[in-house]
Amino acid sequence: MDIAFYGSSLLSTYWNGAATYYRGLLKSLAERGHRITFYEPDVFDRQKHRDMDPPDWAKVVVYEGSEEAAREALQQGRAADVLVKASGVGAFDDLLAEGALAARGPEALAVYWDVDAPATLDRLASEPGDILHRLLPRYDLVLTYGGGDPVVRRYRGFGARGCVPIYNALDPSTHHPAEPDPRFACDLVFLGNRLPDRESRVEEFFLRAATLAPDKQFLLAGNGWADKKAPGNVRVLGHLGSGDHNKLNASALAVMNISREGMARNGWSPATRLFEAAGAGACNITDLWTGIPDFLEPGWEVLVAADGEEVARILRELTPERARAIGARARKRILAEHTYDRRAAQVEELLLNALHWKARKTA
Repeated sequence: MDIAFYGSSLLSTYWNGAATYYRGLLKSLAERGHRITFYEPDVFDRQKHRDMDPPDWAKVVVYEGSEEAAREALQQGRAADVLVKASGVGAFDDLLAEGALAARGPEALAVYWDVDAPATLDRLASEPGDILHRLLPRYDLVLTYGGGDPVVRRYRGFGARGCVPIYNALDPSTHHPAEPDPRFACDLVFLGNRLPDRESRVEEFFLRAATLAPDKQFLLAGNGWADKKAPGNVRVLGHLGSGDHNKLNASALAVMNISREGMARNGWSPATRLFEAAGAGACNITDLWTGIPDFLEPGWEVLVAADGEEVARILRELTPERARAIGARARKRILAEHTYDRRAAQVEELLLNALHWKARKTA
């Protein structure tokens, strides 16, 4: 298949947490013989903060952040078998969502791929004039970053023909064990950008835990935290390119996973970082959300906390030996069940079946 993918960025993780999800899935699809062209706008200084060169497994087209350039990018994708419009591109999203449908050939597919489904669904519920109300029923398929049956039911309720969650996973060639780096030594690290629907949960699960465990060292990485008031045992690192993620995960006693509000509320939305840390053999501590056992076994492969007080208690009791054992078991489970190779096989089957059905329908 020729796949034209319109997303935020493949080359930069700068204010772009979906990048590693795109990379893992699209690389695995390319390895299965499919041809990928990724279209990304030059916005938000992402091209100035690239942490990946254009790969040999995808053609990357960077276009200007203008309406004219977005329309030209859509024209270039007209010959594709599958046109994918991802959510949250960051520039002319409505134009791209409508344009992908217009550019779709009679036997081609248009796919809406939502990397923040809870936020999109909440917006649709509160904004009856949102363009997606009109467009969703015209897409051949909706794929989501996660969300389980609750997200599927809500998308179908808004007119989607079909909706399938494609969960985050691990690419073991990019996220794997590494030697600890003194720069990142700490008891607990959290990596994530400062976003409105995440900040209060970071305050509870990370900053409150730091206050309750003043003898422990905490490291906060990601964009936007520089002016955030934090306890004295919290070191704020700033943006960290993906090339340092393995070292970061290997250098902490434990790695904190904090879901965004909507994803925690819906459940079944494991973050990319959860798989990346497990791939590095790190001990994950995650906030509580429904569906965790589908990915990692609580208490055995991951530690689960209901609030900041519980995070602090876990840290007080966690020994390096137990942390290493939990991390090793998590890595084994993820490698067996949750790799991007497996996710790509699922996507391939979905797309090929949809193309076959459409070809028969139009014959």
